[in-house]
Amino acid sequence: MSQRVLNSPPIFIGCAGWSLGRDFVSRFSVEGTHLQRYASQLNGVEINSSFYRPHRRQTYARWADSVPDGFRFCVKVPKHITHERRLGDCGPALDEFVGQCSGLRDRLGCLLVQLPPSLAFDYSVAEAFFFALRFHYDGPVVLEPRHDSWLDAEPLLMQHRIARAAVDPSRISHDNLPGGWPGLRYWRLHGSPRIYFSDYELPALQALAIQLQTANAAGESTWCMFDNTASGAALGNALTLAKWLDERGDPADMTVCRPR
Repeated sequence: MSQRVLNSPPIFIGCAGWSLGRDFVSRFSVEGTHLQRYASQLNGVEINSSFYRPHRRQTYARWADSVPDGFRFCVKVPKHITHERRLGDCGPALDEFVGQCSGLRDRLGCLLVQLPPSLAFDYSVAEAFFFALRFHYDGPVVLEPRHDSWLDAEPLLMQHRIARAAVDPSRISHDNLPGGWPGLRYWRLHGSPRIYFSDYELPALQALAIQLQTANAAGESTWCMFDNTASGAALGNALTLAKWLDERGDPADMTVCRPR
């Protein structure tokens, strides 16, 4: 019997990007674009390419038209804002970025703000950034800080409805669990012990499934994105969780999706 609550919000499971890779490509339809094929099996994705370069609004709109109604995108905020400007004086850049990714329309699930490890929490800088961000965008936002001082930001995150991602491997104290605004619970799995490469074994995925179920049962928007893409492990891990979700079973009965 499923441990999910009827009429609970969806759990979005996916990868950083929609590359199919050679190990798992046979599990997808042979027809359609890579994104269409990916979206036939998974219901969420992170767009990380937006971190490095802008995409036109029309490009986002084309992506939105390629996926089912229940599919959602998380778009990563550009490094120009987070790493170069370091959150300072970035109103025009936020306006441009939000205008571009608004092409996703209702398929835009949330924005991801990943900070550089060297960026310490400064209340005035963070507050000004969150005010600017909220002026341009009122939807869900998740923050991935990588400096311990950001643990002091929890009240400010609550005030501006900013979730804090649960991260593996851990980069700062207590980031193994989600924090900040409780309306969004977001897990980012980068691969452990070898970041970006390591596959997550069944016991780790089962423990993760229980955490996802708990957040989902509380009525919170729940996301789990795998970023261990360098060796193609992300896709197998995401498919394993997605299969469990489709079957609505007990995590103890989870089976691993293997390459064919």
